[in-house]
Amino acid sequence: MALSYKARRRLSLLILVLGVPAYIVVAVTVVNLLGRPGIWAELAVYAVLGVIWALPLKAVFKGVGQADPDARR
Repeated sequence: MALSYKARRRLSLLILVLGVPAYIVVAVTVVNLLGRPGIWAELAVYAVLGVIWALPLKAVFKGVGQADPDARR
């Protein structure tokens, strides 16, 4: 079942306000637990982790910034 436009907007807001900061804390904690790698390795890890979070959520964010397609004109 596909999410409605309104549900996707609410879910995307929830993800951006609560999910992304929590993901950042977890990513920093995991990198620090593994030991501080070199600066370039650490930068590469953060760059990869910065892209990975968005891949499974692409469907939620797609079209959210557009006008509501179900709204009356």
